[in-house]
This record gives sequence, C-alpha cells and structure tokens, in this order.
Amino acid sequence: MTQEAPPVAPCDTISAAIQAAVAKGRPALVGFLTAGFPTRREFKANLAAVASVCDVVEIGVPFSDPMADGTTIQRASFVALNDGVTLTWILEELNSLESRHTAPIILMSYLNPLLCIGLEALPRAAAAAGVAGFIVPDLPFEESGDLKRALQHEGLALVQMVTPVTPPERLAMLCREAKGFVYAVTMTGTTGAQNGSLTEVPPEVLEYMARVKACSSVPVCAGFGIRSREQVARFAGHVDGVVVGSALVEVLERGEDVRAFLRSLR
Repeated sequence: MTQEAPPVAPCDTISAAIQAAVAKGRPALVGFLTAGFPTRREFKANLAAVASVCDVVEIGVPFSDPMADGTTIQRASFVALNDGVTLTWILEELNSLESRHTAPIILMSYLNPLLCIGLEALPRAAAAAGVAGFIVPDLPFEESGDLKRALQHEGLALVQMVTPVTPPERLAMLCREAKGFVYAVTMTGTTGAQNGSLTEVPPEVLEYMARVKACSSVPVCAGFGIRSREQVARFAGHVDGVVVGSALVEVLERGEDVRAFLRSLR
C-alpha cells in the first residue's frame, strides 16, 4: 500500500513555481497588480490575465502611505482606496473564485491592514483564500517575529526583502530566514524607476545579485524598475525570477492587453 505524499505547504508552492520556470531555462515572472485597480469590477479578470502568463502573482493591498512605492503604484492605491478596496474585500474576492489559479498568490501589504484583521485571524483567512505568503515592506525583521510565527501555523511565507546596501551579516540573516523567495531590490529608492542605470542593468547590480544568491537557499527574484525584455534577458542566469510591478500597473491603467505585455518580456 503506497503512502500519500504529505501536503505541500503554501510557502513551498512559491519556491516550486519559480524553480519550475528556471528548469525551463528562463527567469520566473512575478507579476504585480494593485487589487481593485483600475476598478473593483475588473479585479478578477485582471488577476486571471496576469496569472495566465506569470509564474507567481503579487497582489498589492492598497494603502494610504505606501512608502516603498513610486508614483504609479501610489496613484493606483489612491484610486483603489477611493473605490472601497480593503484587505477583507480582497480575501473575499479570492475566496469567491470559481477555481484557483495555478500561479501562487502573494499579498504585498503594509503592516497596518494586516493588524486590522489581527494576527490570529489573518493566516486562517489568507490560507482559506488561497494566499501562499506575504511581503510586508514596512516591517523590520527585528519586529517580524509575531507575524512570522502566525503565518507559519498555516504554512504561509513571509518574504524577506534585501537591498544593494544591506550589510553582509544582515544579508545572510535575511536570506536564512526567507520563505518562498528572497526579494532582491535592484536599487535604493522606490518602485517604478524608468530612468537611470537600471535601464541597462549594470555589472554591479548583477554582482549584488550573485551575493544574494550565494546566501540564499530559496529562489532569488529581482524587483524595482524592471519593465523590458532586455532587462529580463540581462538578469537571466543571475537570478531565479524578476518582479514586474509599475510597468504592469501602467499597462492596466492604459487599458492595454496585459497578456501581450507580459509575454513580450520573455
């Protein structure tokens, strides 16, 4: 009599999806959209479009003070908040999907919306809605213990973020504690940069990615300012995946074909 394999923890589905893309010879594509933008009624359709092309989907929970985000995502958050989008609404929408998407879903949220639901109720509600993990950009690692333990009860990931100026000892610690993947921010500053050195991905950024990869036992994804096929190709072989955020939100804002844009990056 064969034994059934133990269930896969949600956090491990994130790593597996990224590794599956790498096995096909390309970086995984992590697509970001702000929940409820451009409108609430389009959320499920836009999510389906992103999930049909991307390996992992990152859903932004709109917040009034998104300090890590540039003007594009700030603008999207403002519109979504004015349309009544909340974390509770997002979880309800995900729960009501007729079928779950194959691409794992991560929520990118600042800390306050998570605390409003509560650390006891949040993991259960998120797991029930098919969420595999969280990115919380305003939560320092030293203060993340309560949330991390709460998420672990449901097998959910707390993705760690590192930057080019993260000291080596701290980089090693964050990579050691990361679940799902390590989010390697490509530059200091906010999301959505269109100008400057990242356009051509300078060697020092790739050297920094190599340092992160050397520390991490989970996949490493580069994010902030990635918006072209050329950039994705430059990162290939240096990271396991790339996060496309502001550029994708701009495509949604313009009402263009989300699938076509995402496919153009490969």
